[in-house]
Amino acid sequence: MTNLKVHGTAPQDLEGDLASLRGDCARMAEHWSAPAPATALPVPPSLIHGVTVPPTSARLLDAMSDYGD
Repeated sequence: MTNLKVHGTAPQDLEGDLASLRGDCARMAEHWSAPAPATALPVPPSLIHGVTVPPTSARLLDAMSDYGD
């Protein structure tokens, strides 16, 4: 059987104003953390060896006038 117990509290005023919503968000903020920003490192040109396209995709693109002309 399904356990229907809810762990947590719901906002008191479901039809509240912006101040109520901001208060709810402020209380929730401590439970959430943002991940550390990921930085992309540049790839040296010596590691770039081209692109491989499957023959079926190449035929499809060749049949399209935008790409095949």
